[in-house]
Amino acid sequence: MERREIEVFLTVGEELHFGRSAERLHVSVAMVSKTIKKLERSVGAALFDRTSRRVALTPIGRRLYDDVRPAHQQILDGFERAVAAGRGVDGVLRAGFLGTAVAQFVLRVAEVFQARHPACQVRIQESRYADGTGLLDDDVVDVLLIAAAGSGPDLAASPVLFREPPVLAVSARHPFARRDAVSVEDLARDKVLRPRGIPAELDALSVPAGTPGGRPIERGMEFGTVQEMFALVGAGRGVFPVPRHASLYDSRPDVVYVPMSDGPPFEWRLVWRAAAETNRIRAFCQAAADLVAEEGSPFPAA
Repeated sequence: MERREIEVFLTVGEELHFGRSAERLHVSVAMVSKTIKKLERSVGAALFDRTSRRVALTPIGRRLYDDVRPAHQQILDGFERAVAAGRGVDGVLRAGFLGTAVAQFVLRVAEVFQARHPACQVRIQESRYADGTGLLDDDVVDVLLIAAAGSGPDLAASPVLFREPPVLAVSARHPFARRDAVSVEDLARDKVLRPRGIPAELDALSVPAGTPGGRPIERGMEFGTVQEMFALVGAGRGVFPVPRHASLYDSRPDVVYVPMSDGPPFEWRLVWRAAAETNRIRAFCQAAADLVAEEGSPFPAA
């Protein structure tokens, strides 16, 4: 039973008139009659009693009508809800972030977004370093602000919203702590901590496999959260490059942040699952871009 056949059958069952049914469906009366005859052949019994004066459902036709109509309406309602979710800017948008400072930026974007789209609520969700893009993969959030382009063909990303230079988090007792700056070459002189569980291509964005001079960069202990990383750095278990805003928002007596003269910048952008893109996500990305265009980077140069 094809979709069009269902529509014809239900319309005739409601109108009990072939002419009015044809008008509603924008087809000819002959087409309606042909479709009903085809269905009756498939069922093996008459669905309508037809005379020159009236059309009525047969007992079998009435049972089929009562069985099919609720299911057909449920399909139509479900499709309408899907269209509303995809095209509308209402409901709930779940936004993920990593770190306290980044949360403040996401909340500012949410303010701009909700001023434009008051029917849509924004819920924020903190991500751990070890999560990578897992919150997207597990459908915990709809969009995620990270300092990476995203990993894998299933993810889409906004243009870069803002950039930050890197600083190297080292123990306050480390020899680097007394320097004005370090370079990527210096990473070979200590163990660089490793985020647990994130894809290698994401890790390589901030920590390459080797230095420009060809020396290998040795990796140290693993961590799963930002606070685990800072605890290991403070204890002298290794070093790790972080965005410059950490020196302002993550001040600790046992950790020093040393500027990296040639480290790759952190490029912050929004990422989401390409197959789940909606108008809500597009509108949130636009709000973020407009906010940065108006106010500049949330972490301006010192």
